[in-house]
Amino acid sequence: MFGTMISNLMIKPNKSPVFNSPKDYDLEYEDVAFQASDGVTLRGWLVKGSTDKVIIQSHFGTQCSRAGYTTKGKGLMKGWKEDIPFLGHAKGLSEQGYTVLMYDFRNHGESDPGTLPWISWGPEEAKDVIAAVDFITRRPEYENAHIGLLSICMGAAASTYAYGMGDQGLRRYSNIKAMFAVQPVHYTEFTKALGIPAFLLRAATSKSRERLGFDMNVKTFMPDVKQIAVPTLVMQNKNDPLTDLDFVQRYYDELQVEKELLWLELTKNRAAAYDYLPKHPETIVEFFDKYL
Repeated sequence: MFGTMISNLMIKPNKSPVFNSPKDYDLEYEDVAFQASDGVTLRGWLVKGSTDKVIIQSHFGTQCSRAGYTTKGKGLMKGWKEDIPFLGHAKGLSEQGYTVLMYDFRNHGESDPGTLPWISWGPEEAKDVIAAVDFITRRPEYENAHIGLLSICMGAAASTYAYGMGDQGLRRYSNIKAMFAVQPVHYTEFTKALGIPAFLLRAATSKSRERLGFDMNVKTFMPDVKQIAVPTLVMQNKNDPLTDLDFVQRYYDELQVEKELLWLELTKNRAAAYDYLPKHPETIVEFFDKYL
C-alpha cells in the first residue's frame, strides 16, 4: 500500500491544471495542438512575438503544466507557498521579440494521456519535446526561425533524452541554437533527498517499475548529455534540498558544447528556482539573445 502511495506521488498524472491564460497578461496568442510520433495529442499556447526567434518551454513534471504551478488542489503537499505563473516570463520574452511555445507534456494539463499512462521523468516525454520542435519547424511563418529550448526540471531531462535519440532526436534540427536547462533532475538523487525509508522506497520503485516497464534508479539521461549539440546554460538553486548538487555539476561537466553554470542563492526549496523564472525573465532573455 505505501509503495503504491509513493509511486502515485512520483508518477501519477492529473495534478497539473492549466490555471490561467495569456489573456490575463494581454498577450497575443493562439491555442495550438500537435501530435507526437506515437500519436499522442499535445496542447498549448503559441504566444506571439517575432517570427525569427522562438522559445519552446518544456515544464517540470507531475505538479506542473504549461501555465506553471498552482497551489489549488494540492492540499497539505504544496511545493510552494503561492502560484508560479510561467506566463510571467513568457510575457517578458514576448516583449523582447520572442515567440514562445508553451505546451503541456503528455499526462499533464490539457494534453492527452500518453500511450504509457504514467509520468516517466523524461524518456516518454522526450517524444513531446521533439514534437514541439517539429511543430514549429513545419509552420511556414517560422521556417527561418532560430529556436531556443527553455527546459525546466523534467523538461531538461526530456530534452537531454531527446538529444540522445540519434537520427530520430533533436540533433537533426539545425534550427535549435541554444538550451536553458533549469535544475535537471534524476529520480535516484531526488528520492534520496526526500529521506524516504529504504524499505518504502524499494516498494515504491518496484511499483513504478511495474507501471513504467523500467527501473527509475537505473534509467538515466547522463549518457545523453554529451549528445547535446547547442550552447547550454544550466541553472540551479544551491539551496535546493531535493537534489545532489554534485549531480548537477556532473551534468554540466559532461556537456561538450559552449556552456554556462548559473548557481542561484535562493530559499531552501526546490520550487524557488521555478518561482525565479517569471520574476526574472531578463536572465532568460540575456542568455538567448547571445545565440538567437
